[in-house]
Amino acid sequence: MKATSAFAILFALLASTAFGVGQEAVAAYTFVCTGKKTGPCPNGGVPNSLIQATDGNFYGTTANSGDKAGGQTVFGGTVFSLTPAGTFTLLHTFVPGSNGKFANGAGPVTLTEGPDGKLYGLTAIGGINYGGQFYGYGVLFRINKSGSGFQVIHKFCSVDLYVCTDGSYPAGGLVVGSDNNIYGATLEGGGGVGCASGGCGTIFRVTPSSGAYKVVFNFGSSSGGGFPGGLTPASDGTFYGLTIEGGSLFHFTPATTSLTSVTLPFSFPPGCPGFACFATNVLSFGTNGNLYGFYTVYASTDTGLFEVEPSGEGFQLFPPVSSGVGPELLLATDGNFWFPQSTASGSADGDLVALSPSTGTVVQTLTPFSSSVFGPAQMIQGADGTLWGVAAGGAVTGSGHFADGAVFSFNAGLPPR
Repeated sequence: MKATSAFAILFALLASTAFGVGQEAVAAYTFVCTGKKTGPCPNGGVPNSLIQATDGNFYGTTANSGDKAGGQTVFGGTVFSLTPAGTFTLLHTFVPGSNGKFANGAGPVTLTEGPDGKLYGLTAIGGINYGGQFYGYGVLFRINKSGSGFQVIHKFCSVDLYVCTDGSYPAGGLVVGSDNNIYGATLEGGGGVGCASGGCGTIFRVTPSSGAYKVVFNFGSSSGGGFPGGLTPASDGTFYGLTIEGGSLFHFTPATTSLTSVTLPFSFPPGCPGFACFATNVLSFGTNGNLYGFYTVYASTDTGLFEVEPSGEGFQLFPPVSSGVGPELLLATDGNFWFPQSTASGSADGDLVALSPSTGTVVQTLTPFSSSVFGPAQMIQGADGTLWGVAAGGAVTGSGHFADGAVFSFNAGLPPR
């Protein structure tokens, strides 16, 4: 009986170790562009975000519309949908307009499904055109899942170029509150004082029924620090986040628009100048209710996990484990944090890494990428447990074309959500 049990355990260990070896990520869709290394990308290039909506389909954005000789980016970008079976639909393309300044935004960076079933997103540039080569501070937009009804809800820094009381440089993604409103943050702007630039950042609210935009909190050196990286929703309907200036963990309550903050103890490795070592803008909750993120050792690419209680107590750094990590931590259904690792330190085509929240150590590293899809950049977990994400490159058959990114899927054997 003991021998049988030992054999079963050994077999299970071998199976878990071997899983993923010889298995590859599937390129669900590849963004094909015209040309050998440069040229237009009709459906967009450089995919940079992906979500799965309540209808079961995936929705995402691409950062641009092609590449020019000399490495210049063709501004624009797209919004797209993709079924789990791989059917791609182009929903919207950001175009320059008659003045070439992208009045309706360019370079989309994130999407969120609103309580009304529409897609809400942010662009990195575009909106306000002040002449010259200035393209604006980005816009907040919404669009139906069918691709109809595109609408710019807000153009950042639309009140005053030199003050930006409505916020500038949106940070992180948009999140849905328990009050069914949509919230987000801007890195700069607002009415706060005491920071090194015009405004210390804001938290804003969008009412889906009317599309009304309102700044509900202004950061300042004496009110939560400055330059928020984004918002992380908690189960009680409040939000948490980090500020770059002041190195604070903040807690925002939408019902009262009040904010409290705690300055974190920067017990970083030697030579690390405090906030400069945070590699994560948006925090992630673990199964224990604590908040987690990445830090980077100053003057190196070494990266590790940090943990802090919502109260700001219990701040700790785990030893460095990697470099070239993705921008966010994904809490998967196995209870571990997963992230895509770029080619900077892992395999030549990139890796998928799982970290233990309790020890910060690597649980497993999978190498499913190849010339068919490589350079993973952002990742989510689908409802069925499969990992989906966007990658920097893929394979294209035939001549006269090149790939400028791909959407991939990979079954890592995780339980469904």
